[in-house]
Amino acid sequence: MKVLIATDKPFAKIAVDGIRKEIEAAGYELALLEKYGEKAKLLEAVAGADALIIRSDVIDAEVLDAAKQLKIVVRAGAGYDNVDLQAATAHGVCVMNTPGQNSNAVAELAFGLMIMAARNQYNGTSGTELKGKKLGIHAYGNVGRNVARIAKGFGMDILAYDAFPAAVESMRADGITPVGSAEELYGQCDIVSLHIPATPETKGSIGRELVGRMPKGGMLINTARKEVIDEESLLALLAERADLRYMTDIMPVRDAEFREVAAGRYFSTPKKMGAQTAEANINAGIAAAKQIVGFLKDGCERFRVNK
Repeated sequence: MKVLIATDKPFAKIAVDGIRKEIEAAGYELALLEKYGEKAKLLEAVAGADALIIRSDVIDAEVLDAAKQLKIVVRAGAGYDNVDLQAATAHGVCVMNTPGQNSNAVAELAFGLMIMAARNQYNGTSGTELKGKKLGIHAYGNVGRNVARIAKGFGMDILAYDAFPAAVESMRADGITPVGSAEELYGQCDIVSLHIPATPETKGSIGRELVGRMPKGGMLINTARKEVIDEESLLALLAERADLRYMTDIMPVRDAEFREVAAGRYFSTPKKMGAQTAEANINAGIAAAKQIVGFLKDGCERFRVNK
């Protein structure tokens, strides 16, 4: 059995070494394709692979057509919208992600953005403190729980909303106040940290209607996906309300307009950086390797994301 790591943006060497140890200990061969640039190189490499580990690499129907032996793809990370799940299912390929491995890294970045906004992007003027502020966590998954854990250390008043009712039990167990709707969350909180996935239901769902409910001085932190933002209505709201701030780890399509309309109240990282830590890199890669071994040896599909 051959396991291929195909990463246009490579893992750190220590992560690759950890993956290799897991794969070879199980008796499988490990192949490595890094910084391949051209899709043709990926198509050639996947032809002989039984399993595939990727990061943000696009796995579409063309890639799956070329991978005749492929049984499983694991995305080292939480998001998996770079994989065509329908095509994978049609090809009989199991797709998994590695939830939770990057969660602390993303949560810490969310707080970095909060502090940056609260201190007026370090422009020398008087800012505010996070202590005592109401923090709303929109979606209480792995990242949301880590945000709540860190927020307790800041002395914040923490509320959360999740579309899945089962998450309420986790909130209460963690000492977090659940609210019944997104409208209630935004209406009550000084800061909202956004952690919803990009789905047909959530795409374009965050804009004027929700963010406009926030109290004076409200702050929206987005370390989730840019697709969930309704850029047009959020831009219009920021133009109308000079008190609101937007900090994001995913550069909007209309970044230049945001910088113009909300100068000093808007910031975007140059690329998505939430999971870009040495620790997250290693954790996600090794988790992917372990999941592949579990699948190939025992048929374990615990983290399967396609039908």
